[in-house]
Amino acid sequence: MKPYRVPELAQKFFQYDMIQNHTELPDFPDARVHLLYIFMQYHSARSKPEREELYALAASLVQMGLDTHESIDTNAEHQKEEHMRSRQLKVLAGDYFSSRFYQLLARSGDIESIALLSRAVSEVNVMKMRLYSRMKEMLLPSEEYLGYMVQLNMQLFLSFTPMIDEASRDLWKHLLQEFTRCETILRELDRSTTPNHGAESYSYWSILEQGSEEEKSMLTKKTVDSRDWKDLIRRHRTVESLLDKLRQSVDCIQSSVTAWSGKGGAAHIGHLVQPFIQRLNQCRPAVREG
Repeated sequence: MKPYRVPELAQKFFQYDMIQNHTELPDFPDARVHLLYIFMQYHSARSKPEREELYALAASLVQMGLDTHESIDTNAEHQKEEHMRSRQLKVLAGDYFSSRFYQLLARSGDIESIALLSRAVSEVNVMKMRLYSRMKEMLLPSEEYLGYMVQLNMQLFLSFTPMIDEASRDLWKHLLQEFTRCETILRELDRSTTPNHGAESYSYWSILEQGSEEEKSMLTKKTVDSRDWKDLIRRHRTVESLLDKLRQSVDCIQSSVTAWSGKGGAAHIGHLVQPFIQRLNQCRPAVREG
């Protein structure tokens, strides 16, 4: 198998002093990108050489563009110069990443892939509007929220399904969903650390769903400080719930890889799950101590 080097290739698009000094970019979607790379290399329905790297790189840039725009802080209270600069840079960075995918695919003459990814971006934006509408109603169940986020995060990669051979498509979609779920849960775990990051996260919707009227009022009126937030997280066991879901997805991936053992790319896919196992091992002792 050709060495996987998409994160390194993508770095040249991210390493700009202005971005690194004044704002933060989202995490690179490595599990989804690497999974696409493996399936395009071992189970492509096409016979074009070297395209797995191009497609994985293009997908990573589009996803980073979407995630960067999604991470823009729209809180009206954050009007300091550094916040304003960070917002402006994220808008520009997201636009830049998206434009580079067009350039990469156009240069290779792959107009069909441009069309597939463009349609996927449009579908993601429609799904986001549905999610935002549900959020405004303030009645969004935490499981529904998580389902929306997983679907949003995998939609772009699903657009490559027609390029994968028919015999492997069901497994591709299954593994993509589970790996996306793992990456989404890690993001939700990170968001659970502070009330600012946790606004409208899985933990937020879970507490609104289960909490007392007083707790719900604290969240909706934004009167929760860091200590209150930690108490709410611990009381409603939202971190434990997320870790249980992560374990379920990891087990599901491992079972699928075992059943697929001996086929192209199975061993490489097995390695992709290791970061999620490590996170489970790191978090379990901390949860018990908490």
